[in-house]
Amino acid sequence: MTNYIDPDRDQFDSFKALDRETPINMLNLVRLREKACYPDDHALASKALTGAQAYKNYGAESGPVLADVGGSILWRGQFEATLIGPGDEAWDLMFIAQYPNAHAFLRMISDPRYKLAVVHRQAAVATSRLIRSAPLPLTDQFA
Repeated sequence: MTNYIDPDRDQFDSFKALDRETPINMLNLVRLREKACYPDDHALASKALTGAQAYKNYGAESGPVLADVGGSILWRGQFEATLIGPGDEAWDLMFIAQYPNAHAFLRMISDPRYKLAVVHRQAAVATSRLIRSAPLPLTDQFA
């Protein structure tokens, strides 16, 4: 059973098999732990951080890496209610990160600074969804 904190091998292989040259948007849906759960050997393991505090650390440390690869936050929203879908899926954080292409995303997650930052995300997150999408032209139609 997974808590959907990190991608599994099959999902990551499917991501890497998609076109890497086109712009991508990554929809992030995140539910935080009440209390952060760091590995025992981490410097913050003995601190009483909340999941929100740990995720803030993740953002502070990973944000510069996102910018360095040409990425940015396209949209952020505050969860209010689910009208269609599982009623138990409530989200603390919702945002869309945009990248010039998949190479940029892969460079970000391979960057040594990101690898140090991601421990905060892993400590903070109870469950999440990370959904890759391709941007489409905006129109006044749903489809």
